[in-house]
Amino acid sequence: MTMRAAYIEELGPPEIIRYGELAAPRPGPTDVLVDVEVATVNHVDTFVRSGAWRTPIEFPFVIGRDLVGTVATAGPGAPAFRVGDRVWCNSLGHAGRQGAAAEQAVVPAGRLYHLPPGVSAADAVAVAHPAATAYLGLFTHGRVRAGDTVLVAGGAGNVGSAMIVMAAHAGARVIATARPHHAEYCRSLGASDVLDYRDPALTRHIRDARPQGIDVYLDTSGHNDLTTAVDVLAKRGRVVVLAGLQTRPVLPVGPLYLKDCSIVGFAISQATTSELAEAARTINALLADKQLRPRATDTLPLSAAAEAHRRQESGELHGRRIVLQVAFRT
Repeated sequence: MTMRAAYIEELGPPEIIRYGELAAPRPGPTDVLVDVEVATVNHVDTFVRSGAWRTPIEFPFVIGRDLVGTVATAGPGAPAFRVGDRVWCNSLGHAGRQGAAAEQAVVPAGRLYHLPPGVSAADAVAVAHPAATAYLGLFTHGRVRAGDTVLVAGGAGNVGSAMIVMAAHAGARVIATARPHHAEYCRSLGASDVLDYRDPALTRHIRDARPQGIDVYLDTSGHNDLTTAVDVLAKRGRVVVLAGLQTRPVLPVGPLYLKDCSIVGFAISQATTSELAEAARTINALLADKQLRPRATDTLPLSAAAEAHRRQESGELHGRRIVLQVAFRT
């Protein structure tokens, strides 16, 4: 049995991505074989493909992390899934697992989640990775609680917008930074204040909005201005670093320890299956309630995976998400 897939046989630029026939995967006893409907492209997918982030992979390597599809078969160790179930996953394509950008994919049962009724495949696949990143940053690592004040730098982006929705839903006050023409969008998601991140007086405006200081500061843009972040933190405030692979910011150690603050970094690729499952429960609830959805998507065929990687890597998407159409539901 063969299937069509987007895959690579070496690390390198987008042009190395091939589209063609590969042997269909075979699931193990605790795996689920999924007929893939849609996949997508994330920044981390480009890091894996290029070798910027090294992770165990076996060539030929199917690219991609996220999928939505239908259960084709489920092993005896995957009792939660039945043939025909609509499902999603956001953690393939690294750590020895083949990717999602194919007609079929094998998913460990612990990394697969049911798709809520009425949720479109395109919406789910587009938010799966950024929303999980947002959840882990806010709650697993940032320890956000109701009543906290959260600053989301880059609030109009994919991860930032999911953070606004999730933090507001959890009862936190959200201050976002974004360009002025994105301010209304951020407010519609739940931000109480939206500040222009290019404003030279940004630090003063943050203090005016929250004189007591920020409880959790999350920079989704990857600029990682730790001087500003630590400056505006409240006592025992937290900075969560989750983007900016090549940044090397200055750490203001004195103010950090005098205010009893902390900085924690995380990469979603290091998340445990239980952490991802916890995030998935919140993602599903917000998807079902129509609170979580992508701002804009572009749909391309799976055969255009190289073009999708090129567009993602070049920075021309500006918050848009690419959905790779693998198969059409009947």
